[in-house]
Amino acid sequence: LYTYRVKMSEPDPSSPADSPMPLTSPRTPLQLSFPFLREGSRVWERERKPPQPGELPSPLPTKRTRTYSATVRAKSGPVFRGVCKNFSRSQGHGFIRPSHGGEDIFVHISDIEGEYVPMEGDEVTYKVCPIPPKNQKIQAVEVVITHLNPGTKHETWSGQIISS
Repeated sequence: LYTYRVKMSEPDPSSPADSPMPLTSPRTPLQLSFPFLREGSRVWERERKPPQPGELPSPLPTKRTRTYSATVRAKSGPVFRGVCKNFSRSQGHGFIRPSHGGEDIFVHISDIEGEYVPMEGDEVTYKVCPIPPKNQKIQAVEVVITHLNPGTKHETWSGQIISS
């Protein structure tokens, strides 16, 4: 059996225990960093891997972040037809399958016109706009549901459920 003795140090009467420690600045300067890399920065471009098919663009392009010139070009462009492949209201985006074939087209919640949340199988019309920074992919803008998928329950943006 081992016994240990601990010597308790007596408080120094010359220094009061209640006195606060003086505030000092850190020895090394603080470095602030953003939680994301900005578009157009060389670091962002260098670390970006090539996009995979069906991958979401980063950062997500919205109606508010689109440039005026891109908006004007999209409005003057042709109208396409397609079918809603999927759409998540909680995530705020989805994809449209073009009726003319090709790769699925990204759609953001801010680009949907009308009172209904798109559901899988809904027929839509849309225009297209390039996705920055490289403008290699496109996204659907001015999306309008032209025909609700029969036999499915649809939700309005206010939360009302409608059967079609």
